[in-house]
Amino acid sequence: MQYKNDRKTIIYSSARKNGNTTAHVNSFAEQNDVRVICLDDYKVAPYCYNKNYKNDDFYALFEALLKYDHWVFASPVYWYSTTVQMKLFIDRITDYMDDEALKPKLRSLRSKHFSVLSNASSSEAPACFVEQFKNTFSYLGMQFINHSHKSTQKVA
Repeated sequence: MQYKNDRKTIIYSSARKNGNTTAHVNSFAEQNDVRVICLDDYKVAPYCYNKNYKNDDFYALFEALLKYDHWVFASPVYWYSTTVQMKLFIDRITDYMDDEALKPKLRSLRSKHFSVLSNASSSEAPACFVEQFKNTFSYLGMQFINHSHKSTQKVA
């Protein structure tokens, strides 16, 4: 997942702050020069057509992420999907699609890369888990680089 001069960030969420996903994120972060952002530390409201968000961190968070060239999304696999907080973050990107003043910032994603880190008790992530990231961020113009999965299954 190395690209020359890429500024990377890991964007992750997990129900357990010191669980397997955090261990996976920390291992990746130790091997790469990245900033780690835990979505669970931010308030991101569900997408709303009227855009009436109170005390919400999404806009500031998203705009801070725009300075990074490579976004690494990390999440455990929950019922073939990602965490609620990660889904909220992804849904809120719609705000940038709906607003002409924000669209240029969204278009800047076209020059960026993304990867996915996952973990679950299965030996690999379900294809639909990875596809939700690939489909969403490829649609936004980002280039998919890699997916890394760690099994949390204990070997007897």
